[in-house]
Amino acid sequence: MSKKKKRDFEPNDFVVYPAHGVGKVVSIEEQEVAGFELELFVIAFEKDKMTLRVPTHKAIEVGMRSLSTPDVVNHAMKTLKGKAKVKKAMWSRRAQEYEQKINSGDLIAIAEVVRDLHRADDQREQSYSERQLYEAALERLTREIAATGSGDEAIAAQEITDVLQSRAAAA
Repeated sequence: MSKKKKRDFEPNDFVVYPAHGVGKVVSIEEQEVAGFELELFVIAFEKDKMTLRVPTHKAIEVGMRSLSTPDVVNHAMKTLKGKAKVKKAMWSRRAQEYEQKINSGDLIAIAEVVRDLHRADDQREQSYSERQLYEAALERLTREIAATGSGDEAIAAQEITDVLQSRAAAA
């Protein structure tokens, strides 16, 4: 096996790791683990002050991917404009489904969670667990939209807020 094989990601690439959101590949290093030489992507998540090492041969398998394309971002924004779909299932079941969507790394699924859990000012108060899920989904969505666009999270957050508020005003 040649050492110069084509990798899916290179240093300085922004990537999405399903359970943690947007990170940056800082380097690719070799490390000996349990007697085996492993090539690892070193991914930094600045906001969380966390570094993750992912074996290069397992990256795609664990769901690591490149940032979404502008088309996917536009689709996610359209998803936010849609009508909230709240199932009548028990909260624990819904919460589990929301958690799975957030950790899927799928931008559209994350946008669905934001849309479904968003509350306008005149709506009833969210429970603590609803608010936690909403904030986690919103943060993931904001970071990826910022990373694909201007790089400024404040601008991305404002875009999302504007879409959510325009939806509430239209209702």
